[in-house]
Amino acid sequence: MQKAISKYWPVFVLPTLLAFIIGFIWPFIWGVYLSFQRFTTVSKTTFVGLQNYLSVFSDSTFLHAFGFTAAFTVVSTVLINVCAFAIALVLTRGIRGTNLFRTVYFMPNLIGGILLGYIWQILLNGVLANLQKPLLALDAKAGFVGLVILMCWQQIGYMMIIYVAGLQSVPGDLIEAAKIDGANEWKTFTAIAYPMIKPGVGALAIFTFINSWNDYFMQLIMLSSTSNLTISLGIAKLQAENATDFGLIMAGAALAAVPIIVVFLIFQKYFTKGITMGAVKG
Repeated sequence: MQKAISKYWPVFVLPTLLAFIIGFIWPFIWGVYLSFQRFTTVSKTTFVGLQNYLSVFSDSTFLHAFGFTAAFTVVSTVLINVCAFAIALVLTRGIRGTNLFRTVYFMPNLIGGILLGYIWQILLNGVLANLQKPLLALDAKAGFVGLVILMCWQQIGYMMIIYVAGLQSVPGDLIEAAKIDGANEWKTFTAIAYPMIKPGVGALAIFTFINSWNDYFMQLIMLSSTSNLTISLGIAKLQAENATDFGLIMAGAALAAVPIIVVFLIFQKYFTKGITMGAVKG
């Protein structure tokens, strides 16, 4: 069986590879190419170098959206993963009703983004109205906090399920051996459990970062004012204002992709470094 797989692996890899190239790699390369062009017609373009990027950088609304999204993404990524991991630790201790808790925590992820946005917009605006505060669409701070709450509420349960699976994959005999050697609970976790699930933690951190950075529908519903634009809404605004200037729109999209690529490379390097078990005594 192994020989057959090693001999015919291109047959299995090629369809997926072609789909990936056609659906992702080629559009990405073509989009970057178009970001250096100015459109006269759909089929006629003129190379303008970095002019489109300079125009995007001179757009104060887009820059504000970039900063707003960066802050929101960092906060939501940290909160989602910390909370999900903490809940997973609790639910892997064999307490009663664990399966029920997992189901309840996971349910928010089943609700679509648009519907979820409307639900939380009504809830949060109701709270703000009772507190005599500006509504989400009128106050940047309230919009920021509301969007973080919404993203955490939807994503924590999904990440928790994956963290639970990772923690349960740690061999019990290693944990038992560490306890016999005199390691306390914290030492056992840091020296055995965490190193073994570290790649998974990195993958989930990247996944959460991309979800928060790229989300559009929930942000569209929750944040309808220009003071609260995220990067996705900023690009949509560029498109609305420059409907025929595809080069400018592509430049904005290319800039929006840079943080994802950078964070992916950093996380990939850190979370996939050689995993050492370390000493567990103490």
